[in-house]
Amino acid sequence: MPDAVNLRHPFPVDGLGARLARRIWRPRCLLCGEAGHFGLDLCAACAAALPWNRSACVRCGLPLPGAADALDDGGRDGTSASGSTVADTEAFTCGACLRRPPPQTQCIAAFRYAPPLDRLMPRLKFHADLAAGRLLSRLMASCLAGTDRPDALVPLPLHRSRLRERGYDQALELARPLARDLALPLRSDLLQRVRATPPQSRLDAAQRRRNVRGAFRVDDTGHIPAHVALLDDVMTTGATVHAAVRALQRAGVQRVDVWVCARVP
Repeated sequence: MPDAVNLRHPFPVDGLGARLARRIWRPRCLLCGEAGHFGLDLCAACAAALPWNRSACVRCGLPLPGAADALDDGGRDGTSASGSTVADTEAFTCGACLRRPPPQTQCIAAFRYAPPLDRLMPRLKFHADLAAGRLLSRLMASCLAGTDRPDALVPLPLHRSRLRERGYDQALELARPLARDLALPLRSDLLQRVRATPPQSRLDAAQRRRNVRGAFRVDDTGHIPAHVALLDDVMTTGATVHAAVRALQRAGVQRVDVWVCARVP
């Protein structure tokens, strides 16, 4: 069993010790091992190659045809997450969302799931690489700096059986530093996954929707924020986040935005 990162409540990834260590030892690129750039565990070349999701559907985050693959001059050096902000992103709505709007108000996906990002995401999700999670969270924070601020950040939870098996929740590991960087309340207690389900990766779109039906419940014994951002690592068909969004709405949340690190085209 992996080290129970979430279960054992260790020192934070960005705690005092980690910050001191980064001052003493220069960061190294997690992708190629070269010297880090602008305090990130990412070199300038790998930063320039990141697949920012610059042109996407505002409702589901799906990359749209004609998406700008080239970075602007202000982002070539990798500063401030290559200069990408929500304000710079073209606002479109895809045909599927026009025909059948999803339950969330908007979806912001920082990246397309493409090289070299597809080498970082599995390290966080399956191999307890919290350094990769910290890097991805910092990149997401720069991307989200210009968006509407929710009342709380809610990570998409794992079921307790999956949490015991994996030992940590990758969405929570993204959410902790992101909430701190954006000065947002973190409400990891609000949403619960009450039904264990088979992995979505083995299912088609219709099966995914059936698989997560009734999988989430909101703890409504405390304060229910009016506006939350639901955070997940990767979004494919959106079935899982849609089920979670609907559970939050049933509990009284008036606006739910979806924030994901990467969107599968």
